Amino acid sequence: MKIAYFDCFAGISGDMALGALVDLGLPLQILKEELEKLNLSNWELVEEKVLKHGLEGTKVQVKIKEEKKHRHWSEIKQIIEKSTLSPPVKQLSRRIFESLALAEAKVHGVSVEQVHFHEVGALDSIIDIVGFAIGINYWGIEKVYASKLHVGQGTIKCAHGILPVPAPATLELLQGVPIYSSEIEGELVTPTGAALITTVCEKFAYLPEMTVQKIGYGAGEKNLPLANLLRLSIGEVKEKKDYLTEKIVKLESNIDDMNPQIYQYVLERLLLEGALDAYLQPVQMKKSRPAIILHVLVQEEKLEQVLSIIFAETTTLGIRIMPLERKILFREIKQVKTVYGLIDVKIAKLGEKIVNFMPEYEQCVARAQEKKVPLQEIMEEAKKAAKQQVRVE
Repeated sequence: MKIAYFDCFAGISGDMALGALVDLGLPLQILKEELEKLNLSNWELVEEKVLKHGLEGTKVQVKIKEEKKHRHWSEIKQIIEKSTLSPPVKQLSRRIFESLALAEAKVHGVSVEQVHFHEVGALDSIIDIVGFAIGINYWGIEKVYASKLHVGQGTIKCAHGILPVPAPATLELLQGVPIYSSEIEGELVTPTGAALITTVCEKFAYLPEMTVQKIGYGAGEKNLPLANLLRLSIGEVKEKKDYLTEKIVKLESNIDDMNPQIYQYVLERLLLEGALDAYLQPVQMKKSRPAIILHVLVQEEKLEQVLSIIFAETTTLGIRIMPLERKILFREIKQVKTVYGLIDVKIAKLGEKIVNFMPEYEQCVARAQEKKVPLQEIMEEAKKAAKQQVRVE
């Protein structure tokens, strides 16, 4: 499977994404020929090699001869539909513009069809977005991953006046996406860049396990304290794996001065707020003092949330943080019919082979209390039913 990884250490914009795809080796002439299928005039693509803090990247600039026009979503959709672009390119272009239209509609309090694009309705932005779709299709990319997004800070002047960074539509698009800022002033993630990456990206995380085949650098307009480049790597991953690999974080804290009654509440809250696991380990500290080590496993995107809970709910003054990698079996949940009612069963697989059935504990407890039957009997019945029904499927 061919995948792409966008390293957005200096943000992302439409021209940076297009430049990265060209820097990988997408011929500019092929890109121009495909874009001409939009049947739009008064534009030209110019490719230029530039240096950003000693690193070379490709700047693809859209030069236009028309005034900046404001276009509605319906007009842009019609331009794409009437074009002779391939169906996959049309579909991806529509998806990107539609996600942008939904974000604009929400922040401006209007319907999607009433959305009146300003900067992103201009010809250069249409070229950037459709050109991006052409590049993704050209390279045969099947899945896209990306790093956290560096968004910048401060304010930006646009058609609606002075707005904070990230711009409202940009931030709307970035809901649920890990973002960060630094001391760098300015807009690093544009609305177009946010629409591109959130539409195609399957997961925002570390660089996945892959065999890198090509690397491209797309250059932005600004001169920043860091290289204003978008790095794009494409490569292959094996489609079939016996298990999954993911990065997690382990937190540890020694506690020797807290009321033991509080531990149960802390563990329950940590698990409720997204910790993968939380458990206690009794130890003996200096001067023979008995103590407890609180262990918490968490995904990186929920690290700050879990840290705040531990500091607020316990007496600890410090927490050790250790990055880990874990291997996990593929799993799915199936609802099975038993003589005691419907029960969810988690099915663990090593590759395609089923290796374990795990009935949902709380449901089994509820059935045991309701039917006045031993819990062990309920769990065994759920496993037996799962083995019969799942294998039949």
